[in-house]
Amino acid sequence: MDRPSRITRFFMGIVSWAEGLNFKYAKLGNPPVYDNATFPWAAEVEKAAPAIRAELDRILLRKDELPTFQDISTDVKTISTDNGWKTFFLLGFGVKSEQNIKTCPETWKAMQKIPGLTTVMFSIFEPGKHLPAHRGPYNGVLRLHLGLIVPENSGDNLAIRIKDQVCHWQEGKVLIFDDAYEHEAWNHTDKTRVVLFVDFVKPLKFPARLVNWMLMHMAIFTPFIREGLDNHKEWEKKFYAEAEALRNRPN
Repeated sequence: MDRPSRITRFFMGIVSWAEGLNFKYAKLGNPPVYDNATFPWAAEVEKAAPAIRAELDRILLRKDELPTFQDISTDVKTISTDNGWKTFFLLGFGVKSEQNIKTCPETWKAMQKIPGLTTVMFSIFEPGKHLPAHRGPYNGVLRLHLGLIVPENSGDNLAIRIKDQVCHWQEGKVLIFDDAYEHEAWNHTDKTRVVLFVDFVKPLKFPARLVNWMLMHMAIFTPFIREGLDNHKEWEKKFYAEAEALRNRPN
């Protein structure tokens, strides 16, 4: 394995230092899973679930054409290499997908309730999909899942574990957690599970708030994120070109 470059090692050192600040200066503490009441806007997001679900249903008509997560973000290959985890991005790493937002205007409207948005996408778990234990790359964001399609199941055959808590998605309900803790997720049912997957900036006190802001704005210049944005742009171009060709096909 190639040794990380000096610049990469320096950046990793800064990230490690910033994570310590984020933990120390977290406004709301550092629980693995948050009480939804901690975020007053969570109820507003839940109210929008039917409209978001309607837009999702239209997207799923072309589910086979959607990219896997690792098609967009290649580092995900460390935890997922099959076709069981598909995505549809509205916002990735702070950069908008204007075409996808036009396709899902009600979803995007609902997301404006959430301060500090960094990522918004539909996360589609096919039957049998299991993401092994892993942690997010940085603790400066929190994660939200809004259950949209949650198959009926018994016991823990459809769940997500965050640290030592096993949680279950519910349609129309929000789950907010810290993905910097070890977590794993699985769908051991015979039906597809879909959540709206959102990352937003973790509420922090000064000076962590300032450092976090700087890192989040610097991250877009890293090769990893530039590659992900380029991959998504290429997929988006192809996806909408095919849609236009279908519209223009003679009857």
